[in-house]
Amino acid sequence: MTAEIGFYHLSRSRLDQALGQLLARSLSAGQRAVIRCRDAAQLQSLNAALWKLDDSPWLPHGSKAQGQGERQPIWLTLDHDVPNGARFLFLMAGVETDDATTFERAFIVFDGADEIAVSWAREKWRGWAAQDLSLSYWQQTEDGWKKQADTRQKT
Repeated sequence: MTAEIGFYHLSRSRLDQALGQLLARSLSAGQRAVIRCRDAAQLQSLNAALWKLDDSPWLPHGSKAQGQGERQPIWLTLDHDVPNGARFLFLMAGVETDDATTFERAFIVFDGADEIAVSWAREKWRGWAAQDLSLSYWQQTEDGWKKQADTRQKT
């Protein structure tokens, strides 16, 4: 399977808000998702935030702490486990992976105000572009996400 890998550059909202919107779209499309966090603090923060989002529909989710991974539409993890059979991967900035291409879609989410995250995203883009993978770059605007680049569009 060749994954579609999208880079989502946050510039107008917090990570939990943007992630909530992207996850809501994924669930409404009938997809399950796995979110790979960079550390336990980020996992706990996102877990708490996803329960409280008021601009997104309810986002049922869990992690190893709650268990029953196979029943969770959204799974938060620090590892490579995918107990819910997710085909969508949400990769938080700084998380290294070698299996993004095994998913149907991978969402690389990074904060544009964080230079380390931006550098990490650029490095990922260059590496995957060199492998001739299908990449797209999305940036937040006042009207939502706008595609800024796509490796499938050859000039």
